[in-house]
Amino acid sequence: MRTYSFYKIGLLCLAILVVDILAFYWLQSITKLYLSPALATSVHVLFWIFTIGLISAILWIKYSLDSINPRRRQRLIASFYGLTVSSFIPKIIFVMVISFMYYTNYLISKEESLILVPIVGLLSGFLPFFVIISGIFRSLYRFKIYKVKIPSSQLPDAFDGVKIVQISDLHLGSLNYKYDILYKITQIVNELEPDIICFTGDLVNNYAWELEGWDLPFSMFKAKLGKFAVLGNHDYGDYSEWNSESEKEENLNTIKQFFEKTDFRLLLNASEKTIINSDQIAIVGVENWGLPPFKQYGDLDKAMSAVKDVPFKIVLSHDPSHWKEDIVQNTDAILTLSGHTHGMQVGIQFKRLYWSPIKYKYKQWAGLYQENGQYLYVNRGLGWLGFPGRLGMRPEITLIELAQNEME
Repeated sequence: MRTYSFYKIGLLCLAILVVDILAFYWLQSITKLYLSPALATSVHVLFWIFTIGLISAILWIKYSLDSINPRRRQRLIASFYGLTVSSFIPKIIFVMVISFMYYTNYLISKEESLILVPIVGLLSGFLPFFVIISGIFRSLYRFKIYKVKIPSSQLPDAFDGVKIVQISDLHLGSLNYKYDILYKITQIVNELEPDIICFTGDLVNNYAWELEGWDLPFSMFKAKLGKFAVLGNHDYGDYSEWNSESEKEENLNTIKQFFEKTDFRLLLNASEKTIINSDQIAIVGVENWGLPPFKQYGDLDKAMSAVKDVPFKIVLSHDPSHWKEDIVQNTDAILTLSGHTHGMQVGIQFKRLYWSPIKYKYKQWAGLYQENGQYLYVNRGLGWLGFPGRLGMRPEITLIELAQNEME
């Protein structure tokens, strides 16, 4: 909440209040029909206790932000973010549905039919509420393995069938030291028996202290040919306030050292050749490169300079916009691996129906994309940021198989 002004926080609280006033107006029509006066009064009092409590808590967190311990601050903000979303969205839907049904006389004007209006309206509010609750308590760590095959005539013989596991966007600060979650991830990954593991950024939310205790489970990832990583936009500390530039630099260096301690090769605008027998491919790591307002630390030319002679290159670049804006146009990299979007942690993925609000910001936001024999895969992320839940967008572990032959 540090990045939001009191003006924006005030607008949020006003929006919550307005929606709750409208929701309460329709709620009374339901309690009047189905509850005794005493029970209806109790429901009304509880309704406003919750509303006033939520608005007061949001204002208190904003006002007290600097004095709250950073670790407690993250937990508080996440908790109230989830509480606000799980309250605000169902109420908006409830108000919209019941207002539409009532004022358009949806069920004609029969008195007995109009009794159904508040019932349907109430159900329209409860349904998204339960969906959101499920996204918070059930889907948040219900990991899904996505399997893809990348065919290319440029792939050397020895690498045909090589397996790459991509993980991304752990945001360890959001996991609140629940180490068993990462142990579960390492078990799933290791059971896939990867040859290469690639981590595509956003290890933390902001601070190096978020890494406390995570080095042991993170070091348990096993890969036959190596483990590689790049930094994401959150790893640089750009979203925090620092007493000095040296303090920020020290924070970043500690994050870099974490990768070294856990046997990941952190590629900072650098590359490394992976060799099987006499064949080789190149793993190229680019520092975070994003369109404004995101900063561009990445230097693609520098990262590529040592492997220009290698025909099959895999680029690790956190932000998927880098692929279309730079990589496709200026390199012959066969495969780019990105993360960053989280699929917005909200979406619909059912057969051919494939949608998330994030698509209006990122054209390539989840899954596999291809252009002229060059591929981009965007991982949906393992962790979360902001909203502590996932709705139709399960956390992802990607298994990629390299192949010389075209997909059948």
